[in-house]
Amino acid sequence: MSRQKFVNRERELAFLEERYASGDAELLIIYGRRRIGKTELLLHFARNKEHVYFLASEKPYRDNLRELQRMMGDFLGDRLFSRIEFSDIDELLIEFSKRVRGRRVVLIIDEFPYLIEHYKPVLSLIQRAWDMELSKSDLLLILCGSSVSSMETEVLGYKSPLYGRRTGQWMVDELPFWSLREFFPSYSTEDIVKVYGVLGGIPAYLLQFDPEKSFDENVVEKVLSKGAFLYEEAEILLKEEMREPANYFIILQAIASGRSRFGEIVNATGLDKSLVSKYLNVLEKLRIVEREVPVTASRKEALKRGKYSITDNYLAFWFRYVLPNKSYLETGLGKEIWERSKEDFKEYMGGVFERLLRKPEVFTKLTNFRFTKIGRWWHKGEEIDLVALNEREKKALFIEVKWKDLSEREARGILKDLKRKVKLVGLDEWGKHYGLVAKNVKGKDKIKEEGWLAWDLEDFERLGVSG
Repeated sequence: MSRQKFVNRERELAFLEERYASGDAELLIIYGRRRIGKTELLLHFARNKEHVYFLASEKPYRDNLRELQRMMGDFLGDRLFSRIEFSDIDELLIEFSKRVRGRRVVLIIDEFPYLIEHYKPVLSLIQRAWDMELSKSDLLLILCGSSVSSMETEVLGYKSPLYGRRTGQWMVDELPFWSLREFFPSYSTEDIVKVYGVLGGIPAYLLQFDPEKSFDENVVEKVLSKGAFLYEEAEILLKEEMREPANYFIILQAIASGRSRFGEIVNATGLDKSLVSKYLNVLEKLRIVEREVPVTASRKEALKRGKYSITDNYLAFWFRYVLPNKSYLETGLGKEIWERSKEDFKEYMGGVFERLLRKPEVFTKLTNFRFTKIGRWWHKGEEIDLVALNEREKKALFIEVKWKDLSEREARGILKDLKRKVKLVGLDEWGKHYGLVAKNVKGKDKIKEEGWLAWDLEDFERLGVSG
């Protein structure tokens, strides 16, 4: 497979194509964290269409404006266009729109937050251009950005001059788990789940791993080696997105070390409660951290019983295995550190496997169970890894998730204990189903014949990890 192959963005492309086909003026906001594949998505969408793609940079606003004007002139085939004196971006956009009237042209301004950062009035000027000319044109204008906080506040926020002007928006997320096989066609299903545990579904990170090398070799060479892209990426990512990265670092360190409750995080960091609350809210918005509550909790209970976890797999791995071992890794001991971490990695993968199974696209494909809510359940030291509720039909599926090979006897013991725990959940009048998921379940077919449910990596393989 070509390492630059464009992988699995059907929904995003369908959204863009639908807006393109509308024939109406469109102002689309596309955003998502760095390395997620936004630029590749937009270039893939625009490749067979008349388009101008402009990547804003950290240069001064006027320099960016002149570069955009030059690219528009090249598109128009008019060398004189770049010599016209425009007082600001609104005049440039209006004139360009007039020049392409009657043609369906896509205009992409990538890394738009750089323009805002250097010249805040750019938002009001684009609003003016939209109201005066662009909204009546055939133009499809796309504003794209990697700074999620800036895009959600400055561009999409209620106080933004562009509020109410946009005709659509899309937050680009990680690739679906089922897509990873396309990056690693010769890997076993177990190794693909492990790759997901280290890198998540971030295309730029997946392309760093060499599919011709083993999983362990890739981890050592691409993550645990000084100078490797993924060795420093976590620090770069957080410094680019956060205004006070040091405080976010200690919060993520606390969560990675097992502090999951708000009070535990406050105690571990030494930060004021209000600050921790503010930073956690930002991390949740960025989809780096998730606050979970028991799936059956009432609203009142949910306020008190939340647990935090790092849901970005790359950052979870980095804070658990790179940061605490930096002194050793700096001296080239990546291989030794990885060997020493193997047992702990099995425990880490247990959490990854649980979160993976709770992803709707994975859970639905594996179980065919319709649900309205999905999550974990816990109470007074008892916990169930996965609970799916169908509130309309009053049916519930309870599943234990184990990142290990299970004998038939172990599997039966887990299912029997699961049934005991389910009695503590309540839902007395509901129809209940019980199951487990593991790397391998011996006697799986026999267990299923007795009315239990069981899945393992063989079922992932059967479903097709490339989906």
